[in-house]
Amino acid sequence: MYLRLLTTAVAIVITTLPALARDQINIVGSSTVFPFSTTVAERFGKSTEFKTPVVESTGSGGGMKLFCSGVGENTPDITNASRRIKSSEAEKCAANGVTPIEAKIGFDGIVLANSRTSGRMEITRKQIFLALAKNIPNAGGKIVPNPYSMWSEIDSSLPAVKIEVLGPPPTSGTRDAFAELALEGGCKKIDFIKAMKKVDKSAYKALCHTIREDGAYIEAGENDNLIVQKLQANPAAFGVFGFSFLDQNSDTMQGSIVGGIKPEFEEIASGNYPIARSLYFYVKKEHIDLVPGITEFMKEFTEDDTWGEDGYLVDKGLIPLSENSRKEWAKKINGLMPLEM
Repeated sequence: MYLRLLTTAVAIVITTLPALARDQINIVGSSTVFPFSTTVAERFGKSTEFKTPVVESTGSGGGMKLFCSGVGENTPDITNASRRIKSSEAEKCAANGVTPIEAKIGFDGIVLANSRTSGRMEITRKQIFLALAKNIPNAGGKIVPNPYSMWSEIDSSLPAVKIEVLGPPPTSGTRDAFAELALEGGCKKIDFIKAMKKVDKSAYKALCHTIREDGAYIEAGENDNLIVQKLQANPAAFGVFGFSFLDQNSDTMQGSIVGGIKPEFEEIASGNYPIARSLYFYVKKEHIDLVPGITEFMKEFTEDDTWGEDGYLVDKGLIPLSENSRKEWAKKINGLMPLEM
């Protein structure tokens, strides 16, 4: 009788323990963070007893949607993001029982690049807004559909070629950051639009963030390498992507000078380059005890040899955080501190 009770008790304990669904970390998210995450994953797989994590490029928005959908073997453990998690995404995570651990890993610049076989463009954020926004003010201050078809129609200093820009879709963190830093950055240079923010914030954001849909801006998917290839085939076109991809293709690509600042490592690191953003990944706290290697992967990512000033990710184009910032973030990440908005 005692043996039967003991067997029953053991069976109950086993069935109530969380099942180990898989033995390999699943990572989704930003195409910009993808090469950094993949590099760490490959090193992690070779240098530890754990399997190499699977990394997919789904875009920041797509990754967040998958990450926040719930807990379980069919949901990712980590999502990469080329922007910070939105309040709406954090609320969705909470509603579905997901506790994100936030990891800020460095910086990246967003470039407006073209082939080196063409001239290098010097442009302002206001001119970028006037070229790519869906609606813009005319000479009389009235908001009208964007009439510009040539760069030179905006300003004679710009090239006399058709406005044709290849860039990421709305699910991309690069697209979000480009809209906020470049388009809105130029939009608010116009006084009456800047004043609109205090009166009607939603109308201001719609005007400043909405990219034109008449063919001047072409959604080229989440694959930044594909954009680079298309620019090589079409020297008259420009592309929007992260600095790391420009850095890796600097023999054939050049970044436009924005506001008098070149998109270079030192200028982005110092905060001078105007279209720069922070990069992140988010870890699902509920999966840490279910999928082996997550805490070890986080530790690998936060080693100085990885994300430091002389780390191997710098060779891939990552702009590192300051030493003090790295120490603070490493403490939060490896201490498994939940997200604080």
